Amino acid sequence: MKVTKILFPTDFSEGALHALPYAVDMAKTYGAKLYIMHVLYDIASASGLHIPHTSVDMMYKEMEASAIKELEQFGWDKREDLKDVEYKVIRGVPYEEILKFIKEKNIDLLVIGTHGRTGIDRVIFGSTAQRVVRHAPCPVLTVKARRQ
Repeated sequence: MKVTKILFPTDFSEGALHALPYAVDMAKTYGAKLYIMHVLYDIASASGLHIPHTSVDMMYKEMEASAIKELEQFGWDKREDLKDVEYKVIRGVPYEEILKFIKEKNIDLLVIGTHGRTGIDRVIFGSTAQRVVRHAPCPVLTVKARRQ
């Protein structure tokens, strides 16, 4: 098996932080590029609601800038010696954007934490990991969050 590109999507949850070392270890083992990605949930496209364009664009620009900073710092101590890392912040429906990114970049392996959201968030948004696993065109390593 040849692995040159690994995708690690994160929602910055504790579960994602627990899964990060697996992605880093796989990238080191295979000498692969690691993409660390965050998807900003696009409420307008997901719900079909009309929201004034300028205010939404400004809000998402601020959220994207904040998310990039968060990605660069997320789990730094677990991956500081990893050289080939690229950060991506994309707006959309998380599982759709993850699947699209996998296809566009020809990702060889996806590493994703499970149960990032709990309670009402999980009911409303569903399980991104579950949807991605079901439709991913590449192998997927799911890492279950630790029980507290």
